[in-house]
Amino acid sequence: MGKGGRAVGVEEAISPVERAPSSRPPFTVGDLKRAIPPHCFKRSIPRSFSYLIFDLVIISIAVYCTKFFVYDGLLNWAVWIAYWVVTGCVATGVWVIAHECGHHAFSDYQWLDDTVGLIFHSLLLVPYFSWKYSHRRHHSNTGSVEKDEVFVPKVKEEFGGIGRYLQHPPGRLIQIIVTLTMGWPMYLIWNVSGRKYDRPASHFNTHSPIFVDRERFFVFISDISLLAVAGLLYKLYSAFGLAYLINMYAIPLLIVNGFLVLITYLQHTHAALPHYDSREWDWLRGALATMDRDYGILNHVMHHITDTHVAHHLFSTMPHYHASEATEAIKPILGKYYQMDRTPVPLALWREFRECVYVESENQDGVLWYKNKVE
Repeated sequence: MGKGGRAVGVEEAISPVERAPSSRPPFTVGDLKRAIPPHCFKRSIPRSFSYLIFDLVIISIAVYCTKFFVYDGLLNWAVWIAYWVVTGCVATGVWVIAHECGHHAFSDYQWLDDTVGLIFHSLLLVPYFSWKYSHRRHHSNTGSVEKDEVFVPKVKEEFGGIGRYLQHPPGRLIQIIVTLTMGWPMYLIWNVSGRKYDRPASHFNTHSPIFVDRERFFVFISDISLLAVAGLLYKLYSAFGLAYLINMYAIPLLIVNGFLVLITYLQHTHAALPHYDSREWDWLRGALATMDRDYGILNHVMHHITDTHVAHHLFSTMPHYHASEATEAIKPILGKYYQMDRTPVPLALWREFRECVYVESENQDGVLWYKNKVE
């Protein structure tokens, strides 16, 4: 319901919010850090492991229960669907913890973070070190239309091709389905939606332009780890068959990948958020050009990667279990520079695909905003 109790239509309910400030903020990173209680920056090995172990216990129980499932009958398929939803959501939480390892937010020991991250990202078919390096550069260049690494928007001059013919409801639906199902592997393999390089880029190629020389050995380690997991999956297939492997592992993994793309897309795609070219970009303004979102109970299941992303971009080594407190501490300083959109996620996803087609500068000032007018 809107003001005065009147009903709110779908188009009105998903209309863009007021634009975020794009000028240089009147505060510094130091001001924000001083506002956060010091304990929020402390990493605890027992506490970090407690979240990981809790997630793994839930997943293990769910997997054990699959031995009692069968493949016919409506009731049994309903049980399988419940299994997919539970394991997919909880495994996304495991993905988030491994992602924190890549940020050195799990413990005070880099070797421990990399060991945990490598194991659990590999089990989810993520090349840990490869993605760690590219994701680190995303954090270093957020909001830059020239150097950001993920969901880099097209500038108006680049917009065209098949995308021009998909700017209608059926076309948007096709884009959403492809993005949520194939977006993650397409990014890893071909760097789709990533930064443009002078030659083909892939997270699996040790000589990819994404990486510098000192990183290439660890990219190789990531590839070997994924081959080891592929061997384990082949053993599962040999022992239990393809149908079981798809239901037990592949479908939950598809849900994890879908959530990963959904969360990342909605954090960095919003008509209220500015982007910058090299004339205007600086790290703090780029870090603030991100959007917190509300996923309800999934905020907790996914360890608040959803609703504390602004704080995460400002202080990426902070553990997830302190991020909510830190967010509340910096809100008074951020003021209008803090962005939170509580639009229901399905409506928000549809709106962003409708409104955020390309970016352009309105005054040739180096600040670019999302547009959707197709000429």
